[in-house]
Amino acid sequence: QVQLVESGGGLVQAGGSLRLSCAASGSIFSINDMGWYRQAPGKQRELVATVTSGGRTNYADSVKGRFTISRDNAKNTVYLQMNSLKPDDTAVYYCNAAVKTRAWRTFDDYWGQGTQVTVSS
Repeated sequence: QVQLVESGGGLVQAGGSLRLSCAASGSIFSINDMGWYRQAPGKQRELVATVTSGGRTNYADSVKGRFTISRDNAKNTVYLQMNSLKPDDTAVYYCNAAVKTRAWRTFDDYWGQGTQVTVSS
């Protein structure tokens, strides 16, 4: 099995910064894309940012220029640096990873348990 454990959420004032981390562990052969998604109350889960194993990144328009995603392949860890936070960024943030547990298997999606980010005005 594969576990994704997030950390770094919390309460911050508008304009502040937070850094989220997500470490993957367990039966891991290789990891393809990793990313962050978020879900605000009453809304659907939405993509925030993704990063490929080669370091190519993709961002939602709403966070471009404010958030930076990165990963450490040696540690199976993905990070999300969030700057200039706004109240609209308030949500539960979920880590996602496409993981292959054996060489002959396909990549399967795994999710973390979520970490709350609250931005006060």
